[in-house]
Amino acid sequence: MSSSGKSLSSVPALRQQYGALPYRLDAEQGLQIMLITSRTTRRWIIPKGWPIKGMKPSETAAREAYEEAGLEGEVSRKAVGVYVYNKRLELEDRTVPCEMRVFALQVLRQRKNWPERLQRDCQWLSPAQALALAADEGLRELIARFADRFEAGPG
Repeated sequence: MSSSGKSLSSVPALRQQYGALPYRLDAEQGLQIMLITSRTTRRWIIPKGWPIKGMKPSETAAREAYEEAGLEGEVSRKAVGVYVYNKRLELEDRTVPCEMRVFALQVLRQRKNWPERLQRDCQWLSPAQALALAADEGLRELIARFADRFEAGPG
């Protein structure tokens, strides 16, 4: 039994995913965050995916950002945050709880062509716009904390 009194076997196992929080600094508009749409529901999310054997979590996040939005840049080695969300598994027609570890990706360029270019929309947004559009509460909280820390500067 856990300290909450629940049997650990009754708690659903969390699946792990890694995501990238793409950002850039615009001389006029300041911090901007890119959100993309999911392929099926068209909700605004960040690039994310399942672990890839042989790749570090941050590398997986950067690869997903390339595949889903054509983004290339400098990815943080440490996660900037973690949140839990329900992932829809289309083939199994159910949802599973996933822990999302998110790595900041300072975008240096966006390619003109990338693997999922025709399947998703992507948009650069101010932090306030990203907060208004982000589909998951945990993602909104992560964006808010990231923007606050970013504005606070180094330290």
